Amino acid sequence: MIKSELILRLAAANPHLYQRDVERIVSTIFQEVADALARGDRVEIRGFGAFSVKSRPARTGRNPRTGEAVDVAEKFVPFFKTGKELRERLNIDGDGDPESDSAPADRPADRKAVKG
Repeated sequence: MIKSELILRLAAANPHLYQRDVERIVSTIFQEVADALARGDRVEIRGFGAFSVKSRPARTGRNPRTGEAVDVAEKFVPFFKTGKELRERLNIDGDGDPESDSAPADRPADRKAVKG
């Protein structure tokens, strides 16, 4: 789902709100999360997950084309850790048992090829 689809779904679920107001609400929430992360704060949404910032230290990398050593500066990257409720919801099988490893019927199976 992309941002515009989220806005359309929220507007449809809340017909008493104008779409432009829903768009402003969604943009404000995203902006506040981004601002908090830029300050180095952690953002937790109970039942969904937590956003934080992780530091990747400076290192020496390799240019894949030439093989030459390249200095890579320290950088900060966003990190998301799922909450317990979301993780359980993603791992429920068809009969509602979260213990099973099978994917729910409404989600496609992971299509990554396994090298063996």
